[in-house]
Amino acid sequence: MAFPTVNGSNLLRQKLSLPQDFQGRFNLIFVAFQQWQQREVDSWMALASELEEFFDGLAIYELPTIQNKNFFYKTLINEGMRAGIPNPKSREHTITLYLDKADFRSALEMNDEAHIYVLVIDQKGNEYFRTRGALNAGNEAVLRQTLEQLFQ
Repeated sequence: MAFPTVNGSNLLRQKLSLPQDFQGRFNLIFVAFQQWQQREVDSWMALASELEEFFDGLAIYELPTIQNKNFFYKTLINEGMRAGIPNPKSREHTITLYLDKADFRSALEMNDEAHIYVLVIDQKGNEYFRTRGALNAGNEAVLRQTLEQLFQ
């Protein structure tokens, strides 16, 4: 499965084309579809930070994925997120995708929006790991094992 080419802007207002603009050799991606899913993303953040420090070449990204809307709606959402995320690195690595969510989910074989998706991909969009929902011991173990194999 390959991550499709999509365009978005991070919270520093930089336009990016993904997956090629991901900075890591491998990238741990959190795809969220609903605002309440930030709790699921947050459940991963301590582990994600630990892994990013341990594995040189791993980058962490949050991709709030929102149905394409008009300019004013996008501005309101983006500025609201910017206000809530003061850390410059977090702003750089939070990339909002405004697109046809059904098409995006279909391209990635994501059946629904009930939970976040967590992926490890490279800059070409090749996928190496996938799970959904909040962090638990099982998906943590598989993620660690995957990263250890990738970074050997």
